[in-house]
Amino acid sequence: MAGRIEDYALIGDMQTAALVCRDGSVDWLCLPRFDSHAIFAGLLGTEEHGFWRVAPAVPDGAEPAHADRRRYRGDSLVLESEWDTPRGSVRVTDFMPPRDGAPQLIRIVEGISGRVPMRSSLRMRFSYGRIVPWVHKVGDRTVAVAGPDSVWLDTDAETHGERLTTYSEFTVTPGDRITFTLSWQPSHKEPPPLPEPEAALEATTDFWREWVDHCTYHGPYREAVVRSLITLKALTYAPTGGIVAAPTTSLPEEIGGVRNWDYRYTWLRDAAITLSSMLRTGYREEARAWRDWLLRAVAGDPENLQIMYGIAGERELGEAELDWLPGYENSSPVRVGNGAANQLQLDVYGEVTEALHLAHMTGLSRNDYAALLQLKLIEYLEKNWNQPDEGIWEVRGPRRHFTHSKVMAWVAVDRTIKLIESGDADGPLERWRELRDEIHRDVCEKGYDKERNTFTQSYGSKELDASLLLIPQMGFLPPDDKRVIGTIEAIQRELSTEDGFVLRYPTAGEEAGVDGLEGDEGAFLACSFWLADDLAMIGRVDEARVLFEKLLSLRNDLGLLAEEWDPRLQRQVGNFPQAFSHVPLIDTALRLTASGAYGG
Repeated sequence: MAGRIEDYALIGDMQTAALVCRDGSVDWLCLPRFDSHAIFAGLLGTEEHGFWRVAPAVPDGAEPAHADRRRYRGDSLVLESEWDTPRGSVRVTDFMPPRDGAPQLIRIVEGISGRVPMRSSLRMRFSYGRIVPWVHKVGDRTVAVAGPDSVWLDTDAETHGERLTTYSEFTVTPGDRITFTLSWQPSHKEPPPLPEPEAALEATTDFWREWVDHCTYHGPYREAVVRSLITLKALTYAPTGGIVAAPTTSLPEEIGGVRNWDYRYTWLRDAAITLSSMLRTGYREEARAWRDWLLRAVAGDPENLQIMYGIAGERELGEAELDWLPGYENSSPVRVGNGAANQLQLDVYGEVTEALHLAHMTGLSRNDYAALLQLKLIEYLEKNWNQPDEGIWEVRGPRRHFTHSKVMAWVAVDRTIKLIESGDADGPLERWRELRDEIHRDVCEKGYDKERNTFTQSYGSKELDASLLLIPQMGFLPPDDKRVIGTIEAIQRELSTEDGFVLRYPTAGEEAGVDGLEGDEGAFLACSFWLADDLAMIGRVDEARVLFEKLLSLRNDLGLLAEEWDPRLQRQVGNFPQAFSHVPLIDTALRLTASGAYGG
């Protein structure tokens, strides 16, 4: 049985990622890319769907023990898990070297004290747990083959096969180091080179140390900020610069529910805000790589901007259900692909333009095609901003005139006007100034409820939406505007949980509501960070800091956050780890630091 979502650690090589449970089991790994088929899919099913556990041996039938301690080695993505047993203590170090050739997952077992019997249990199941590969020996190496894929196991421990699983049993004493390496290779090619685990460990540690040294933020909460930055870097697909929203699919927003989606793609919104956070903390190369990815992905069809693409810029992301997987804690269906790729979400134009604007303002070298793209996007918005859309939350109900979408259309036009005013682009300045004013008037007239003194989710509705918290952050209205303060206070009253965390919008329980889905969901962590931001902006700095530190307390022991928090079950839910949670953590820390709310 899979662990709780917060029981998992992330390791990765910036092309794919694995999730390692507290009991030493790798329950999720897609090879060779984030969006490839999983060879370990136990996270969404059972051990029959693939896992790899390296941990102290326990009697057959007994539950594996959780590590007594675990941590990342300094500011890195190298995981160290330690067990104290009656016979002694042992450490397992897990990591994936930044790739230069075959992708590798390396596990090093090190004796600390006593004599500790250990067991490695490796059950590879290709195609998301559906296919049992052909496993055989090639010299001293073990290889698993199924169709186009092969995975090679190299270890200095003895191995044997039993019940379609590869086992190793061995004992470690102080100073012993037993290594295991899994390497992926296309099955028609020659075997991958023999691994060098110790050299790879040193190189991986050096890579992360050098990368973190570029961070320009040195204020309060730096540990949380740096861990979030490392996580965002790990979600970047290095060959193209695309950034995945999360490395997992179908981890539920409600345990046992149907709100299960595939997040292993590049949402323009998520990637744009990730870019913004990295720019604010000194990471300009990542910004340049993402801008280049964007230009390639959109090339040839900027008028039909998709809300998401594949990590190399692919447009077709057809959604399907894997009916052989029961889902995480029986939360079905398990989905791969994402049908929301073809939705109309007008806010995306604003997020992309804001990211390009920030890149320009922070001195990223000029790119003429980026400026041309920005102008093309505004030409499209000029004709379509007043259309209904599916909005930021990708509702699967009818399209509406979502207030946040109109606000972000205003942002897109406003930032492009600033680009033209700077002299770095040419465009119909006066016409677009009039357009900016027209959108602003429209939102203030149709998206605002005068009686309740709050903006609403969509034109003519009475419902609230946490995305309205972005109105002051985007500069649409100043923080001290009574309509902004009224909206913040209304969201606190109507969308906050008892703990003060924020729901995205009202859900309908058993019946489908505005989002067209049954069931409920947890508090959305990004929205809760947005509330902390807004509270700081309107001068309620102490309240903002208290909320921010409560949010930090929701992180698991390694500093990682999923998409949501279930206040009833008191646990993390949704895909994990989630870029859309770690980005606003960084932004709120920076805002609180700027406001003088020092703590933590």
